[in-house]
Amino acid sequence: MGTDIQYDYDTVIVGAGPAGATLARRLATQKRNILLIDGSAQQGEKLCGGLLSPDAQDLLAAYDIAIPNHVLSSPQLFSVRVLDLARPQTRHYRRSYMNVDRGKFDALLRSLVPDTVSVLSGICRTVRRENGGFSLLLKTADGDQTISCRYLVGADGAASVVRKCLFPHKRITRYVALQQQFPAGGENPYYSCIFDPQTSPSCSWIFFKDGRLVFGGAFEKKGCRSAFEAQKRKLIARGTVPEHVMAAPLETRACAVLRPGFFRGICHGKDGAYLIGEAAGFISPSSLEGISYALASAEALYQAFVGAESNKRILRLYKSRSAGLSRKIKLKCLKRPFMYLPPLRALILKTGIGSIEIKSGDTANTPNQTFTGGAL
Repeated sequence: MGTDIQYDYDTVIVGAGPAGATLARRLATQKRNILLIDGSAQQGEKLCGGLLSPDAQDLLAAYDIAIPNHVLSSPQLFSVRVLDLARPQTRHYRRSYMNVDRGKFDALLRSLVPDTVSVLSGICRTVRRENGGFSLLLKTADGDQTISCRYLVGADGAASVVRKCLFPHKRITRYVALQQQFPAGGENPYYSCIFDPQTSPSCSWIFFKDGRLVFGGAFEKKGCRSAFEAQKRKLIARGTVPEHVMAAPLETRACAVLRPGFFRGICHGKDGAYLIGEAAGFISPSSLEGISYALASAEALYQAFVGAESNKRILRLYKSRSAGLSRKIKLKCLKRPFMYLPPLRALILKTGIGSIEIKSGDTANTPNQTFTGGAL
């Protein structure tokens, strides 16, 4: 690559969510000319449960990042209730998720990015290779703007423009995530993971956040809204949620969500363009949890940038540093049939392997349900 070529920036990071903000913060120590493109003002808060997994909590602890009280949401729960709508089976499993306000959490991570990193509010519309680097067309409040860079990082999520423009042949399974919020009323809070093979090949969820009941799920693109509404009717008919609670949603959101497979889906990038977080396909194929993968993949690419200079060596080192994430996804792909194939799921729920017992008579957090066996 010719060193006489002048770029506007050494490195441009598209997307200022957990992956992009973490990479920008880490790379700032390398005295690079970095631009972080933040589309949150135009795109709004991301559709996300805002539940930090133990892995995500461990990564934040490794950075010595504390979560202030104003970022936390109420309540904090310690179990997940797995519900199969095709069968009268329900189980509880121990989980230690941290309930946070996703918008405030993202803002916290962005606030930790040093002032040496330039931040531009806008949306990346197109990307192309040019002069040994990259040219980006951005939509900003002041109109369209074109910038150039030597290195490009796509941290722009499931609908990644960087991945679409530069790596269109890297296929991955896509769903549409739909989510609604309702006034919780007097409902006791809980966290549920819901399976219904008649309406979705993936999963759905119910959780509570600051006085609201949130119901969402991932569905095939074709007929996604009708499948979403069908699940709501099933939940009401089963007695999981009272009809009056789901009568008037406060808001409805939709977005794309990815599901990597055992052999395909992950794309690290190539020739100076790299992908991190969900843009790269780093997301749990079983639970769709993505924040821990976003943080870990950002750290892996940071280490690659620090440890290598040529594009080939950076890519090789990035793949090496993120190999643990790739293995983790493969293991979850092997685990997935036990969650999503109805006969195997029925067997797991029937045997109660790994489940916890809800004490008899203690119904503080147990809505009306049909249970099997002595444990839930």
